Amino acid sequence: MDRRDSSVLVLGLGNRLLGDDAAGPLVVDALAASGRAGSALLRDGGTIGLSLLPEIEDAAALIAVDAAEFDAPPGAVRVFEGAAMDRQLGGRKRSAHEVALFDLMAAAELCGRLPARRALVAVQPASTALGLEPTAEVAAAIPALCAAVQELVTRWTPALATPSPAPLQETAHE
Repeated sequence: MDRRDSSVLVLGLGNRLLGDDAAGPLVVDALAASGRAGSALLRDGGTIGLSLLPEIEDAAALIAVDAAEFDAPPGAVRVFEGAAMDRQLGGRKRSAHEVALFDLMAAAELCGRLPARRALVAVQPASTALGLEPTAEVAAAIPALCAAVQELVTRWTPALATPSPAPLQETAHE
């Protein structure tokens, strides 16, 4: 089976040296350690780069995990799906990685390879200052971020594995 037909790419974004900004990679680490990511492909996207474009293009679905500003208390988790993700990334820049992720998604769309199913699983950071550990609020949110990713993978995987039905054909009725 072609990877494009069934894979969910979970992309953890963030800089591990900037406190709460490490949330994305920490979620990927936690999912990998738990073995509860299902059939999803886990990738530490770090601070993102153009080299991730082929992986995004090859995925049937994309879940990006990142620390992002969305005017909530620190540690709050929010899921932006489909068009809501596009609006979050395309509006006022609220994460250091939104510009790069937005550019990657735009490039995939130009090539006709943007995953139709896509989501941003975000946590409101308290601090992205230099630091090797997230704040207590964001550390406490890691299980909720993992649960949000797992829920999306569970919900999307059956739909991605099911073949599309044959097109309907009109029949004449007498």
